[in-house]
Amino acid sequence: MKKPSGSRSDEPEQGLVDIAAIDQLAQIVAKYDLSEVEIDRGELHVRVARERGSPAQPQSTATPQIATTAATRRLAETVAETAAVPVAADLAGAVKSPMVGTAYLRASPDAKPFVEIGSVVKPGDKLLLVEAMKTFNDIVATRAGKVVNILVTDGSPVEYAQPLMIIE
Repeated sequence: MKKPSGSRSDEPEQGLVDIAAIDQLAQIVAKYDLSEVEIDRGELHVRVARERGSPAQPQSTATPQIATTAATRRLAETVAETAAVPVAADLAGAVKSPMVGTAYLRASPDAKPFVEIGSVVKPGDKLLLVEAMKTFNDIVATRAGKVVNILVTDGSPVEYAQPLMIIE
């Protein structure tokens, strides 16, 4: 493991690291099939990354790397378990994001969601919104079916071609 560059305060390592926050970053890496997530907060620099093998190798062989203080080394096992989650992009009924942006499951914070797990949709039904550069883009169903899984949370960032929902 590499230690981040930069000066550190004299605080104990436990005080610099929020273990729960790093665990959440590891879950984000696995959930959205990202190669890495990095945050900086003052003197604290956290980078959660995983190496990807060739496409022929199964996803579960990804080796996580966490570059922070020594207090986070014990999180490596948690990251490895989280990284082994199957990738939803391989599913035939996945509705994928056409752009990078922020996903919204409802028109406004107090409105009900466009769809929920178990909702039956037909082609053209609005599933969610993806906001990019202050423009809200409707993501609609391309086929009829039942929503069996919603893979994003309201207000979460999404990447291009990231699976958003599963319709069967």
